[in-house]
Amino acid sequence: MTDSADHRLQARNDLAWAIAVGGIGVVLFAALLTFAWHFAATLFLLFAGMLLGVALNAMITLLGRLTKLPHALRLAIVCLAMAGLLSGIVFLGGTTIAQQATVLSNTIKSQLGSVKDFLEQHGVDTSYLDFTNAAGEAKGEGTAVTTTTTTPAPSQSHGIPGAGALASSGGAIISQTLKVLLGTVSVVGNFFIVLFLGLAFAAQPSIYRAGLLFIAPAKYRAQATVIVDRIGETLERWLIAQIITMMAVFLVTWIGLAIIGIPSSFILGIQAGLLAFIPTVGAILGGLIVVLASLATGWIAALSAFILFLGVHALESYVLTPIIQRQALDIPPATLFAFQILLGVVFGIWGLALALPLMAIAKVMIDHFKTEDPARAA
Repeated sequence: MTDSADHRLQARNDLAWAIAVGGIGVVLFAALLTFAWHFAATLFLLFAGMLLGVALNAMITLLGRLTKLPHALRLAIVCLAMAGLLSGIVFLGGTTIAQQATVLSNTIKSQLGSVKDFLEQHGVDTSYLDFTNAAGEAKGEGTAVTTTTTTPAPSQSHGIPGAGALASSGGAIISQTLKVLLGTVSVVGNFFIVLFLGLAFAAQPSIYRAGLLFIAPAKYRAQATVIVDRIGETLERWLIAQIITMMAVFLVTWIGLAIIGIPSSFILGIQAGLLAFIPTVGAILGGLIVVLASLATGWIAALSAFILFLGVHALESYVLTPIIQRQALDIPPATLFAFQILLGVVFGIWGLALALPLMAIAKVMIDHFKTEDPARAA
């Protein structure tokens, strides 16, 4: 009887301990989700800096296969090469990029207005689409200034505006100026944060790797080492392959649009190359922008641009990705697209852009534990 009572008491204690640990785990998990939800932009910013560090480290590793220079010197060479490339692009094509960006912006605005008019003529309700201002701005910027006769308002012809009108106008100007300044500071600040983090990670990767492994419990440190190394190798291979793919998409789009005779072909090639970083969704957005910008040149040019887009998409999906990235990542397109849409809806542009590397990390961890389970069972 005593043994039975002791057994029941031990069972109750075990159950109470399991419930307590489970409750604490649920609370901690909920707290972690809440923290990630409120600070998602900051976490994505840190993750982008880590990705830049991984990309720089991959280039340093490739350079190390050619020369036996120290790590710091190879990092300096890679950074100087990238800075020189960007400076050359800005120096040689900065004016062209600025002009083509302005023309492209006006063309897109004008075409959006034309699309809205076309839809309204065919009985489609477009009241939820606000393209009027964009079309008006494009027409005002893209056409020559014409002389028109306007009748001044009585209050403007007989006196200066009142203090209330001046205060209202001044407040609106200051508000818009502050929004532009804050937006610019935010973008520039985020850029330098990512750049600093990437350089810091690439300068001393072993220190950050050791610190990350130190967090893991001692009994699981060997498994954590394997997982961290596999994640690093996977991200390095994928980033190198992605850079090659982006360069190929940029060159093919730029040259193809230039041959067709589409204005702003250089800036369209740049945006197509940058959007190629986002699988599936980026290619669709890039193609829509290219076709929309080509409509101003004519239907033949737009059709040619659409055929070029299909060719670039086929090159990326069926040639570059299978050949270059077959050793880097193997995720079904439907799974990747669904995950992209989910993160894009929840976290915005950050989630959409960084969905693939996040999914790559999850896939490495899942594959590791799947291969470990049979060994443990044996």
